[in-house]
Order: sequence, then C-alpha cells, then structure tokens
Amino acid sequence: MNNPTSVSRLDAFDAYRTRMNQRILEEGSHTGIKRFFNLDTNAYRDGALDARTKELLGLVASMVLRCNDCIDYHILQAVDSGFSDAELEDAMNVALVVGGSIVIPHLRHAVETMDLARARKAQ
Repeated sequence: MNNPTSVSRLDAFDAYRTRMNQRILEEGSHTGIKRFFNLDTNAYRDGALDARTKELLGLVASMVLRCNDCIDYHILQAVDSGFSDAELEDAMNVALVVGGSIVIPHLRHAVETMDLARARKAQ
C-alpha cells in the first residue's frame, strides 16, 4: 500500500482541514463556533483519561456515527500517538459491534486510512 497517489489522499485531507478550519476560525467568526472548536480540542487533552485513550474513544464514536473525516483525523492522531495496528483493530471491532453492519463501509475506510498513515509515516 505504498502507492504515493493513495497517500496523497491523507495529504489532501490535512490541507483541506487546515485551510477550512482557518477560514472558519478567522477573526470575526461566530463566537459559538469558536467555543465549540475549543471545547472539542480540550476534550481530547489529558484528564481522568489520558489523551491517547481518548483518541481511541473518538475513533470508535466516529465509526459508529459514520464520519469518514473524523475517522481519518482520529486514526492519524492514534498512529502519531503510537498505537499498533492490533490496538486500532481492537477499537474498530468495538465500533463494529456497537454500530452493526452499517459500520462495515467505514471499517474499510478506517483500515485503508490506517494503511495510508503507516505508509506516509514510513516515507
């Protein structure tokens, strides 16, 4: 899965997310939106649960809610945090059990993203 074209999907995702978040949060943007983004950021910091564990929780929730952008984000964070494929697959299994068969297309997406993230990291 070391296809550079495939890896560019992650690069495109990162660039789009960064660009649009900057646009959304530019000066003069809605206070409620800024507060929500801040709440989201703070939710994934160390607390009673460590930030690493929270990434797995975010991944499971994202898969059950069927949000591929969120799946990409949390897998990239989890790979950067040092989770093994086995640990990520265990979390994905929880998402599948909770969400049922409708999660299967998002499981495919998650596994592809995991493979792409590993390939990108190896470059």
